[in-house]
Parts: sequence; C-alpha cells; structure tokens
Amino acid sequence: MATVHFDRVTHRYSGAPRPTVDDLELEIADGEFVVLVGSSGCGKSTSMRMLAGLAAVQHGRISIGERDVTELPAHDRDVAMVFGSYALYPNLTVAQNMGFALRDAGVNEADVQVRVDEAAKLLELEDLLERKPAKLSEGERQRVAMGRVIVRRPQVLCMDDPLADLNAGLRVSTWPQIVSLQKRLGTTTLYATHDQVEAMAVGDRVAVLREGRLQQIAAPRDLYDDPVNTFVAGFIGSPGMNLLDAPVHNDAAMLDDLRIPLPRSAKPGARVVLGIRPESWAVTSDSDGSVTITAERVEELGAESFLYGHGASEDWSSRTGKVVARVDRRFRAGLGAPLHLRPKPDEILFFDAETETRLR
Repeated sequence: MATVHFDRVTHRYSGAPRPTVDDLELEIADGEFVVLVGSSGCGKSTSMRMLAGLAAVQHGRISIGERDVTELPAHDRDVAMVFGSYALYPNLTVAQNMGFALRDAGVNEADVQVRVDEAAKLLELEDLLERKPAKLSEGERQRVAMGRVIVRRPQVLCMDDPLADLNAGLRVSTWPQIVSLQKRLGTTTLYATHDQVEAMAVGDRVAVLREGRLQQIAAPRDLYDDPVNTFVAGFIGSPGMNLLDAPVHNDAAMLDDLRIPLPRSAKPGARVVLGIRPESWAVTSDSDGSVTITAERVEELGAESFLYGHGASEDWSSRTGKVVARVDRRFRAGLGAPLHLRPKPDEILFFDAETETRLR
C-alpha cells in the first residue's frame, strides 16, 4: 500500500524567520491524486522534497505505507519526481532518455525496452522515440520527462509544477492528459502548483497552504462551496469570492442598507465578513432588498461576463473595496452608473472578522 502520511512535519531553512513547512498533518490514500496549492513560498515544493528525501525533516515523521521513511536516503524511498524544467540529455534520443535511469541501475536491456515501450504508448510518444530533445515541442519534452519517471514504476510520484514552462493554452490542454495518465497508472501522486484553477482541475483532493501551514484539504467542489476561512474563500475561485466587511446591528450584518441575519455562532456585536461568490449575485432593478454599486468595467469572457464595481456609498465603498458579479454575457452596464445587486440568501457565507474563521 503506497499511502503517504505527513505526521506533524516541520522544516525551517537556515536563517529563515519562520518554518517553510509548519506542523504539516496530511494523509494521502493509495492511488490518490492530491494537489498542494498556494502562493510562492507557502511550502509546496519543500513538502515534496521532504517526501522524496531531498530535504530534511526537522520535526515529525513521514511514512509510505507501513515504512517510516523519515531518515531513509532518497534512493531507498521509491519516490520519483517530475519538475517544471525537463533536464533531458540533449545528446540522447527520447528512448535513451526514458530508459537512462533503468540502465544506470543495472536493469537488463530487454526489460528496459519493455518499460520504455509501455510508457511511450501511455504518453503517445511511440513515433518520437528516435528523436532528440531539440526536435521536440515543449509539450513533447514534458511528456518525455514524465516518461522517464514512469518507467521506474515508483510507489509515489511527486510532480513539482510540471507544466511551469508551458504556455497557457498548452497547460490547459495537458491537464486532462495528466489526470488520465495518473488514473491508468494508479500511482499515489502529490502535485504542486501555484495555479488554483489547475489545482481544481486535476486533483482528487486539493490542499491549500499558506505560509507553511495547511489551511484546508478537501475535494475541489467541497473546497469551493465550503471554505473554512477567508484565505481559502478568497484564494479558490476565479474571480475569487467577494469578502465584504459588515458591521453588526441587532443580530444582523448590515451590507449597505441590506440587513442579513447572522448565524447562531456569531458573537454579539462582533464584526463579520460576508463571503459572496460572483455567481451568487443577481442584478435587479429594485433597490429594495439589494445593495447599490457603481459599475466600473465589464470583463467579457465569451460564454460569461463579470461586472466589477465598488460600493456606491462612501462608507460601504471604504469598507468593502471592489465587488465582482457574474452577469449574462449579453448584459450591458453603463459605466459609472449605479446598479442594484441582490445576494442569494442561501449562498452567503459568514466569517469572523478577527479570526477569519467560518461561522456556521
């Protein structure tokens, strides 16, 4: 069983003001595809490097299946890594690049050929085996780099932003290929990216990191619908969730002139933050039961459009900043004009303004 368990793992680089990975508690099931996502410096790569034996575990332990691998050297862990930089040998063919590690480990030539052929078929590289890297596209080089680790048949596969060097269109077209490949291989996989859209597209579960600490791990849909704090709520989604600071009066949050009853867990008199997804607004001509914004621009994306604006009243605008709402692609807004938005009551989330945690 290639389950992976980070048991309260910590790593701090020498001279760093705080741990890069801080008390990470994470379990990955056998054959599961888990994505680590967060901004640069959040600890994604360091977590994988500790799993692969390339960075020391200073506190806690890491296990793969029943084995405690915390102190094992990298070559004894059966963990393979794919990076954004392909590092292919320019003087070797695709087949030679893919089989290099096996030959170096003393695997006989017949077995090397079988494994290379199997990997080439999975990755649709069969017609490219005799080419050298200079004759390949960026996407083909990325597949060769993946093939180089697939032939090893590792227990665990770590992919550290493997699509970083691809252009945006090629990245998107490669996502389903990676998902399909992982499902066919059944290899326990840990994948790191800073792109939350990519994370949501490929992962069975997504783990959101912030400054070295795990914020939440959940299936993509659960992460989007049920964030545990304002950081996850704002980070996941494109555009992100509207997070609107709202004063409280008589057990209700006041959003402009709109009164919104609070959940029972809210502290009396405490400030709250309201979380409203762009699609959870409805444009209305009725000012009653709505908030008023001043339209600034409409971002047209073809199938849908997003309206950006700010609170029409000076007080509300100073507290909330920008507001974004998804609108029909045929919607036309008079920029600078007031517009009325009505939030869908069942889709409003509440957060404590001080702790940033979800109120239920």
